[in-house]
Amino acid sequence: MAVAEFLAKAPLPFFHLFALVCLAAIVYKLVAIVQRRRHFTRHVQQFPAPPTHWLFGHVRELYKDGDELFTFLRWQEQYQCAIPLWIGPDNCFVNLHHPDYVRTVLASVEPKDDVVYPFFEPWIGEGLLLASGQKWFRHRRLLTRGFHYDVLKPYVKLMSDSAKTMLDKWESYAHSGESLELFEHVSLMALDSILKCAFSYNSNCQTESGTNAYVKAVFDLSELINKRFMIFPYYSDLIFRLSPHGFRFRKACKIAHNHTAEVIRARKEVLKREEEMDRVQTKRYQDFLDILLLAKDEDQMGLTEEEIRAEVDTFMFEGHDTTASGISFILYSLACNPEHQKLCREEVMQALGGKKSFEVEDLGKIPYTTMCIKESLRLYPPVPGVSRVLTKPMTFVDGRSLPAGFRVGVAIFGLHRNPSVWENPSVFDPLRFLPENVSRRSPHAFVPFAAGPRNCIGQNFAMNELKVTVAETLRRYELMEVPNFKPRIVPRLVLRSLNGVYIKIKPLDSY
Repeated sequence: MAVAEFLAKAPLPFFHLFALVCLAAIVYKLVAIVQRRRHFTRHVQQFPAPPTHWLFGHVRELYKDGDELFTFLRWQEQYQCAIPLWIGPDNCFVNLHHPDYVRTVLASVEPKDDVVYPFFEPWIGEGLLLASGQKWFRHRRLLTRGFHYDVLKPYVKLMSDSAKTMLDKWESYAHSGESLELFEHVSLMALDSILKCAFSYNSNCQTESGTNAYVKAVFDLSELINKRFMIFPYYSDLIFRLSPHGFRFRKACKIAHNHTAEVIRARKEVLKREEEMDRVQTKRYQDFLDILLLAKDEDQMGLTEEEIRAEVDTFMFEGHDTTASGISFILYSLACNPEHQKLCREEVMQALGGKKSFEVEDLGKIPYTTMCIKESLRLYPPVPGVSRVLTKPMTFVDGRSLPAGFRVGVAIFGLHRNPSVWENPSVFDPLRFLPENVSRRSPHAFVPFAAGPRNCIGQNFAMNELKVTVAETLRRYELMEVPNFKPRIVPRLVLRSLNGVYIKIKPLDSY
């Protein structure tokens, strides 16, 4: 009210001055946009690209729910190795979809790009996903032992228990013949598993009635970050904050942060007595949260409260949402390919040898199932793309180069379906991952967990959970395709389907 009264009483020259300041700011912004566009255009001329709109860029072609990934596949048949894509008038990403180009980027330690990834920061903080420079090196070194074989070994039984809880809930679908939407169930199972394994926290999230608030918050945050990326006025923190989407984003962040705070608070209650700390340091194994709380660098400095929260938020998201996407599409792929499903089931039953539960020693006894998992990860990579910003010039294998400040994306979905690398790329064929076939391909042709120094630190954890869940599911149910159903896959923070991921199941007589 005071501001309105002031403006009402302000003399006319004040309004002239205010109008001039606003006009100057608009002109300055327009000049900056034009200069940035000229800079990017000059350097990407060496990379042919689809026609682009001067204002929207390629957004209108790419923001077609359920078709944008396949639009990119059509483009990459025409534009070899790399495609510059414009988001708005002055944001250009050079997207790479050939192993030789991908290798150059992933072999570097270039930081995550400075446009999209900052959108994550209010949610997950500056954890390992977003950190760069010395902070990233320090955190990576401190956290690596949290994914050592001996730390991961006890998790297998916990993963198996979480999978069994989910499979028990599927009994009604098995007997009724009703279609089962995988992502909803698997998301809760993956959250249950990550909380038990990494944080020794029993949430009962799979057995509680109603929608889990944290899972819904993660879904909302994923949708909102993707929407912010595609609506370029939202690149302004102020505009996004004042928008309805910004309000929803802050509300979802609060729910996610409260969940994380509760997990950390519960653990600190356990550790607050000195003798309890000694017990944790000498117990049979430490979980991820133990390692976060007890980690010390060479200067005997641990992580701050803020750093611990950021790493827990990061691992909570990356350890459950990406895994849920991977498992959902693996089970869908096996339902659509019953001949491969049958071979996997026979292998799993032989590996178990009559045991009631999967153990860590059994993970190496299912090579064909592992090949099927990898083939599904090829067709449906949980993270469809990653991007970096160049801090120094980068020259690619064919001599073309980009200067510092450019943003490059690794189009993992496009790379995994590149017809110059994969024969019949849309066909599910696990034999692609026979050792003799793998040896004939570039190691950067298949990168579901990225590669190089900034690869996914939790990939062994993820692969163990994929194997355990698939094995426990196949020994209990036959998976069947739903007639006339095809998922409309979309690139969000993880690969999702607009119309869900549906299968039907039938109980096995042998269980």
